[in-house]
Amino acid sequence: MVGTYLAWPKAGATASTLEGLDPAPPQPSAFIRIAPDNSVTIIVKHLDSGQANTTGLATIAADELDADWSQVRTEFAPADGTLYNNRFMGPVQGTGQSTAIANSWMQLRRAGAAAREMLIAAASSSWMVPASEILVERGMLRHATSGRTATFGEFATAASALPVPREPRLKDPSEWVYVGKRVSRLDSASKIEGRAIYSLDVRRPDRLTALVARAPQFGAKVRSFDASAAKQVPGVVDVVQIPTGIAVLGVDTWSAMRGRTALRVEWDDSVAEKRSSAEIMAQYKETAKRAGHVAVIRGNAARGLAAAERLVEAEFEFPYLAHAAMEPLNGTIARNPDGTIEVWAASQVPSIDQMVIASILGVTADRVRINTVWAGGSFGRRATPNPDYLAEAAAILKATDGGAPIHLVRTREDDIGGGHYRPMVYHRVRAGLDSSGSIAGWHQTIVTKSILLGTPFEAMMVRNNVDAGSVEGVADTPYAIADFRAEVHNAKEGVPVLWWRSVGHSHSAQVMEVVVDELAHAAGQDPVEFRFRLLRGVPRHAAVLRLAADRAGWGESLPPGRGRGAAVHRSFGTSVAMIADVTVADGSLRVDRIVAAVDCGIPVNPDVIAAQVEGAVGFALSSVLRNRITLERGVVQESNFDSYEPTRFSEMPRVEVYIVPSTEPPTGIGEPGVPTVAPAITNAVFAATGKRLRSLPLDLAALARR
Repeated sequence: MVGTYLAWPKAGATASTLEGLDPAPPQPSAFIRIAPDNSVTIIVKHLDSGQANTTGLATIAADELDADWSQVRTEFAPADGTLYNNRFMGPVQGTGQSTAIANSWMQLRRAGAAAREMLIAAASSSWMVPASEILVERGMLRHATSGRTATFGEFATAASALPVPREPRLKDPSEWVYVGKRVSRLDSASKIEGRAIYSLDVRRPDRLTALVARAPQFGAKVRSFDASAAKQVPGVVDVVQIPTGIAVLGVDTWSAMRGRTALRVEWDDSVAEKRSSAEIMAQYKETAKRAGHVAVIRGNAARGLAAAERLVEAEFEFPYLAHAAMEPLNGTIARNPDGTIEVWAASQVPSIDQMVIASILGVTADRVRINTVWAGGSFGRRATPNPDYLAEAAAILKATDGGAPIHLVRTREDDIGGGHYRPMVYHRVRAGLDSSGSIAGWHQTIVTKSILLGTPFEAMMVRNNVDAGSVEGVADTPYAIADFRAEVHNAKEGVPVLWWRSVGHSHSAQVMEVVVDELAHAAGQDPVEFRFRLLRGVPRHAAVLRLAADRAGWGESLPPGRGRGAAVHRSFGTSVAMIADVTVADGSLRVDRIVAAVDCGIPVNPDVIAAQVEGAVGFALSSVLRNRITLERGVVQESNFDSYEPTRFSEMPRVEVYIVPSTEPPTGIGEPGVPTVAPAITNAVFAATGKRLRSLPLDLAALARR
């Protein structure tokens, strides 16, 4: 681990938190490049791993610029934490917490508006007419009186030499051409046709492909190794030891894979994690019996529970989860003749990647150039604090004296068995109802391994031993619960953990929404109406629930074996409600329909928003039905998509997405669709069967035993 200090975003950061920041000066040259051929390239400072933020960010800039959509292109920005910083993260360039659109909203609007005014000024000077008489529309400048017209490209050079206006006029929403409309994605054609370059596609001259043999147990180290058989494999060029294992280098991936298979390694497991996941969970349950670190306290939960007329006590278990992105981790690194280091990778946090690589190779961060390319998924996996896979690539380059470019490749088995999982979590809740059916008290205990303790981010995001990511969705619940207390225990174990799509919300929403549903039934009240009473002071949050319930036909009767469940949750500044329809028959569960309502502020591109929610349903569904990472004697049992099976097309429900119109600043959409999937389905299963399942994945065998 390389010690660095980065101003990481505060928990719950949203677009509204930008209001307290000084507005960034317009930077049209940093974000917009207009070529003589009239193409307009929007420089994107965020990684796009399939969420289409390239299209969303280009939409913002192109609208203020008044470019024609057919002339718009995108290009990933170089690594420069000062120029391309994520405004929630301080001087750090990074993609995460669904902040791409939110932190860039005003930045790109101002850049586009400034560029537009500079083009007008250049045309005004050339044509010798007042700037106020020049119109800009669909990539053309026009002067009606004289009949003159010009493309952006004709005046781009002259405009670039003019002063940048400090306060360009931004469009009124009534003038928007693209924002809020369904414009086509800019990356679709290149991906369909196979032209888009992903990290796995990068080919440098004379490169060597490297695969690393890593210990089967987390924390084990190399005791000794024998590379003689590996070196006899045709195509194997070298075998070197690095801090995380033994790297086999070949002329291609197949050679390196065969060489690694032939390698003989003896591991020292004296300090390795040797417990099973069941043993670790058992320890979590014991830990939960003790008082933990207080995450939130309102009123007096103990007093409220003591006076309650009815109690609901519930336990929830959540397993480790792999990110399982379609493109396994990989990256290419090379030393240039001038001593600089060049990297080609799907870099999620270039600022961290630069610093870690620089530290390993003994250069300054400015000597590390990162070329960001498309990512075949991430879900948080490419945002490691250390960053593990690029650190390995740098270590291999160092061990081979930089003689050839190194393309580090992880197989699917490496990827799923290699750690950095969504943490395993245990929740215990005691909640009570008073005589009127209102919540009288709520006491929640959470046990999980902190993602941030022991990392450079601890100083910024851990307060009083509480990792914000462990308790988000609980500590900041919008529900009006007067007597509320939540505690957290930071588990100690050797399994590497990391943020997984929606981070703490991936488990906290299941707990909050299932317990609230259970309380509603205990009170004899409609679950949706029960929630409305808890959301009286949060109108935007209540509105998404109302919209989803109305569109789903909440309250309609369903035939036996079918059930309908509700859930609503806020994450990354965005409120999402889901109503799930399920069918339970002969112990099997089918999710038939998901109706979702979303309030993410101004909907920059409604089509992308809908796609992200649909994708979130597909992503989360497998974790509801079956996915888990299990350990036996510390060894991960899952290895590929046969044992860690993603959602299949045949399982995918019909998904309807409704977007709440808004004039508020945009908030996140990449992750907020995930949290409500599981509780909506879980509550629907209860409605269909009367059986209350809580833990994930759902115990479908229990349905057959009912």
